[in-house]
Amino acid sequence: MGRIISAYFKGFGQLSDPQTRTVILTSVAWSLAIFVGLYVALYIVLKITTFIAIGPLEMIFDIVAQVGVIALTWLLFPAVVTAVGALMLDKVVEAVEKRHYSHLAVAPGQSLGESILPTLKFLGVTVGLNLLCLPLLLTPLFPFVYYALNGYLLSREYFEMVALRRISAPDANVLRQRWKTPLFLAGAGFAFMLTIPILNIVAPIIATAATVHLFEAWRAKDGPADKPRPTDAKKVALRTSSTDVTEG
Repeated sequence: MGRIISAYFKGFGQLSDPQTRTVILTSVAWSLAIFVGLYVALYIVLKITTFIAIGPLEMIFDIVAQVGVIALTWLLFPAVVTAVGALMLDKVVEAVEKRHYSHLAVAPGQSLGESILPTLKFLGVTVGLNLLCLPLLLTPLFPFVYYALNGYLLSREYFEMVALRRISAPDANVLRQRWKTPLFLAGAGFAFMLTIPILNIVAPIIATAATVHLFEAWRAKDGPADKPRPTDAKKVALRTSSTDVTEG
């Protein structure tokens, strides 16, 4: 638990980095634009559509629907802001590594397709599962289910985003399974931060930075090495094919 708390403190400290602040402003701007667009679109639909012919009841329905959109926005904010930020959080990982792990070689990284497809999948799964949780909204079980579900999803998403930059998918899966309990606890904290107004704006940055520190601490114990860089892999493939031609 001490390592998780330490990672969180370092994550908060990362907010002073100029590169990190640029990511915050950009991801927040896009997230807010998405939610404002959603709200405006629904507001227009409610205004031009008559669901109930009786005037007062129609007005009440519109108010309830708008309140529902606000509540849904709050619930889905973690998924959307994480998905939007995931396309830029790589820069946060680089900033953390530059500041705390300058001895590391340049990360092999991922291709654009490798980073976008998992992000879209994560967004779809997270939104879908959170919508399934809505019937529990007015029950005492909702907070536990909500934070447990999003804690698992967010911890996995952030871990894979950080880990797959440096190690192979099989090594990342082994490492994640090895440290799944502290990773889940850290993820539950991420989910909680994302539901706190103001804090949820910078929560993805803190979560990313904290995950980098946790990943490097766990990797130092378990020892998976960096995967080959794409250029290195091509050189090996060319060398192998040349050897085969020569032998043939």
